[in-house]
Amino acid sequence: MTLSLTLDGAVARLTLERPETLNALNREMAAHLESALARLEAAREVSAVVLSGNGRAFCAGNDIAEMPSLARADAEALARRWQDIIDRFARLPQVTIAAVHGYALGGGCMLAAAQDLRLAAASARFGLPEVTLGFNPSYGIARLLDVMGGAHARELLLTGRSIDAAEAQRMGLVTRVVPDGALEETTAALATEVARHPRAGLAATKAIVADIRAGRSGAEAQAYAAALSSDEAARARIAEFIARKKEGGA
Repeated sequence: MTLSLTLDGAVARLTLERPETLNALNREMAAHLESALARLEAAREVSAVVLSGNGRAFCAGNDIAEMPSLARADAEALARRWQDIIDRFARLPQVTIAAVHGYALGGGCMLAAAQDLRLAAASARFGLPEVTLGFNPSYGIARLLDVMGGAHARELLLTGRSIDAAEAQRMGLVTRVVPDGALEETTAALATEVARHPRAGLAATKAIVADIRAGRSGAEAQAYAAALSSDEAARARIAEFIARKKEGGA
């Protein structure tokens, strides 16, 4: 098994399970991720997804052992497959959270960047070493530019150097840095907090942000009006809020 997916109420936990290779990404893991994403796309009860890696690292990138045997057409097809996986993470209706410890390099760095929120242990390391080996990152660059901005993304892409969690946070790659040993607890608490919110509002907000970043109209007014008029969960939350305000005399 290269991947595990567990659903616990409104929170799903997706774990990379190749610890002997620092969770390097191979074609078998791609297939398992595609299956997991299909389950999550249909899981209407899930509001938050935590992505993590088993063992000493989040993910050390694509499995270099696969590369020498790839013909040109196969290499291009595999890169497009991984790009599709990155895009599917970004399109999930749930809020996705990367919990990064150890290394997040190459494709592992791109996989972390694909998540909505990215928590990192203080000792985590991030980088894109592809240029040091003579080739370019084959997917995820557009997402990296979106998350980090052009200057910081170019620095990682063109230098091949690795950075610690604190620098990754300053660059915008990491949302929050937590002490070593506190990552799992902190991520679980954040996922639980997010999952308390009505799913429809989270999904609509994600879709609006994605549209705006892609240069399209975000349709936020239409989504807002739809929630007020037809979303029972939103209407119930609003009624509860008004009732509490009245009880408090505000």
